[in-house]
Amino acid sequence: MTTSVTAYAAPAPKAPLERTTIERRAVGEHDILIEIAYAGICHSDIHQAREEWGTAQFPMVPGHEIAGIVTEVGPGVTKYAVGDRVGVGCFVDSCRECENCLAGEEQYCLKGEVATYNGKQYDGEPTYGGYSTHIVVDENYALRIPDGLSLDVAAPLLCAGITLYSPLAHWNAGPGKKVAIVGLGGLGHMGVKIAHAMGAEVTVLSQSLRKKDDGLRLGADHFHATSDESTFTELAGSFDLIVNTVSANIPLDSYLSLLKRDGTMVHVGGPEFPSSFHQFSLIMGRKSMAGSKIGGIRQTQEMLDFCAAHGFGAEIEVITADQINEAYDRVVSSDVRYRFVIDIASLKS
Repeated sequence: MTTSVTAYAAPAPKAPLERTTIERRAVGEHDILIEIAYAGICHSDIHQAREEWGTAQFPMVPGHEIAGIVTEVGPGVTKYAVGDRVGVGCFVDSCRECENCLAGEEQYCLKGEVATYNGKQYDGEPTYGGYSTHIVVDENYALRIPDGLSLDVAAPLLCAGITLYSPLAHWNAGPGKKVAIVGLGGLGHMGVKIAHAMGAEVTVLSQSLRKKDDGLRLGADHFHATSDESTFTELAGSFDLIVNTVSANIPLDSYLSLLKRDGTMVHVGGPEFPSSFHQFSLIMGRKSMAGSKIGGIRQTQEMLDFCAAHGFGAEIEVITADQINEAYDRVVSSDVRYRFVIDIASLKS
């Protein structure tokens, strides 16, 4: 038997989000019911609610940075108990059979992972995300939030945190490595914290020096403005790894010139329009261009434990549900330091 819960949804593309009710499935054999405490606002929520990434499903309840408390468990659940602190990230199921799922890389499921929102379960039912009071998920697609992390600062780690942790871990950021983070926003600020905690020498490449003090406070060793053309001359051939977090088109050839021989530039932001670059920017230094998504369940848990061990979560601004539309506009204009998090208790009043 389904349960009606309160949510905030976009009724149509580009329409303001509004209070509504949605149906959550009954708690099944291996399901847990989570009372959501906080949900982060990711820029991808805005892209999808405004249908900037192609045709989307409406009404849409965004939100894939979810933190809350288990309030009910199915009879076959072994991983969680009522009262546990848990999170849900960008997907809530996968085929569990393909080579990527079996390798613990469910985010690259060959059948296609089931997105937490703006997706469909394998039975065809639509998925609704974390801008709601409750969510039902299979225990295997939930994460345990360590006691050292408060739920509000933990919520954005379920997307922003793992989006940066995964490439930094995959390309071996650590002592002796010079890492540049392009953009100091919701994603970039987590990249700075994580790369610093891994032991890398961290540089922020931002449009201006406006956020320099923040960047250094968060763990950057250096901060440079990309609007200053001398930056690209001064830093040519400097970095082992560049992680590009911005969701806008940038002059890729200029950034590739900053890599050392055998260096890699990894993209985690998703611009609306295609980008281009000259192949000689790679050829002349055996450089690589790559992309990275999020992480699998195993690595996401590893990231949460890593952040707790190093004593940090996201830098947040907590808002109420009736401030979501204003927050969307502020994210687009880069007016947030550095992640909006919705206090879901405000949905119940």
